[in-house]
Amino acid sequence: MLRTNLGLRIPKGMRDLLPEEIAVQEGLEKKILALFRQWSYEKVLTPTLEYSACVQPDIEQDDLLYKFFDREGRILTLRPELTIPIARLVSTRMRGGEFPLRLCYGADVYRNTTVRHREFRQVGVELVGSDQELADAEVIALAVEAIAGLGLENYQFNLGHMGIFSGLMLEAGVNEGIQAKLEEVLARKDMVGVESCVRQSGLPERVQELLLRLPHFHGGEEILDEVLGWSEQPAIREAVERLRKIYQYLEDFGVREKVSLDLGILRGFSYYTGAVFEGYVPGMGFPIVEGGRYDALYADFGIPQPATGFAIHLGNLLEQFPLPAVQGADVLVYGSDAKQVIRQSQALRAQGKRIEMALGTLGNDEAQKIAMNKNIAQVLCID
Repeated sequence: MLRTNLGLRIPKGMRDLLPEEIAVQEGLEKKILALFRQWSYEKVLTPTLEYSACVQPDIEQDDLLYKFFDREGRILTLRPELTIPIARLVSTRMRGGEFPLRLCYGADVYRNTTVRHREFRQVGVELVGSDQELADAEVIALAVEAIAGLGLENYQFNLGHMGIFSGLMLEAGVNEGIQAKLEEVLARKDMVGVESCVRQSGLPERVQELLLRLPHFHGGEEILDEVLGWSEQPAIREAVERLRKIYQYLEDFGVREKVSLDLGILRGFSYYTGAVFEGYVPGMGFPIVEGGRYDALYADFGIPQPATGFAIHLGNLLEQFPLPAVQGADVLVYGSDAKQVIRQSQALRAQGKRIEMALGTLGNDEAQKIAMNKNIAQVLCID
């Protein structure tokens, strides 16, 4: 039966990867995971499908989920990220682990969004069980080193803290509806939406001006002193001091020159509670690294634990690297006696060589042409 036109296409936001693209992606992932292991992070993997009850606490992301029903009528979703599934894993099979836990992953995630890619590869880490600023600094430094290790140039990381925004909201007595709307437009860096939302909020003039400054308020450690003058609100002062300590630790890690403070960063997932950061490379208008602290998430799974981590959007980085020519087999084996061709091919494979075996009778000229077209280094005729 001939396929319809739809049968020749792939769903919107998905993509096929060719051998050379797979080679680049796997090479990048291998390099990053090796670095994670050097920092004592152990790899875990969660299922592609989760019950919606697992990822559902992040209500704001509900419309981004791919949902299905199992045979019992329970709602399943394709994982939209790994932080929540790993929280479930830690809270169940790893419940008696020795904290802090350092975990890492490399896996595909799925988000039913309007952006270009809805399926993409992520690699990342989760550091569970420490509320110290040093833990935040560790994961930020690791993220910087991971991007640097790929040979990318002119990358930049921005660091902020959720407590500054939430402190302003607390001081102004903003209701949850207005706060959620403000957080949404600030997280999307929708400057027109920020202006409109702030001006219609009815907030005090001073708070409005501070909110309008947030998306543009970035620089070095000197900006933290100015923020201290904004308010006596404890949440803001604590956020500033935590940022100061993290920033000082980044100097000790030797990566601070690649990290700027940016008080307009608000992460898109609702579970973030503290320091948050993003990493950018030239030519891409969205962060390729996203991370931060999420101290309240594990309480939802019955074992309250502070945690921090990040994800690198590896699939989106592919276009930053030239695609290599696919390396063919080491040897093309051909001949008129299929039995002897099979035996020789098997013997060479046992020696660790990559072997392409001719599936029919070939002449020498034809074998040479195939080897050239497939980038095979050597041809071997078995008489």
